[in-house]
Amino acid sequence: MASATTSFTFARFPILQKQVFMESPNSFAFVNLKPIIPGHVLCAPKRVCSRFEDLTDREISDLMRLSKCVGQAVKQVYEAKSMTLSIQDGPEAGQTVPHVHVHVIPRKLSDFGGRNDEIYERLDEQCESERIARVDAEEGRRARTMDEMAEEAEVIRAAILRLGLFVD
Repeated sequence: MASATTSFTFARFPILQKQVFMESPNSFAFVNLKPIIPGHVLCAPKRVCSRFEDLTDREISDLMRLSKCVGQAVKQVYEAKSMTLSIQDGPEAGQTVPHVHVHVIPRKLSDFGGRNDEIYERLDEQCESERIARVDAEEGRRARTMDEMAEEAEVIRAAILRLGLFVD
């Protein structure tokens, strides 16, 4: 679990402690400002590193183990059956924040009216909107308030505790 005094940085963006719901030795998990669907969260290494290939083996292992635990928790919280895990590595792949991160997205058959591959179009749209303005609302998606994000982080944190999940 993340401690009360720890602060995090996502590239140049500060991540407040109340947005963080899980921490491992080298990574942290936090709620998304503009999730594509409910439960869309992010996992990132603590060290700001823009490209996946620049991570150490230890950081990669830690990030993937954290993503696995987070996936288990959000699947339970959002009553999902499947997961989409995505890393957009570099601007040509749609990465807009120059800090490696894993999108952890709980999935259901009903996502996007049954057109579940639309998730990739939505990820691309999210990236384009972040290029234009990180917090501007577009196409019905709005930036959430800090209270909304803190509430979601608390719900996921409780699920992690309930399920006994941790990364050593």
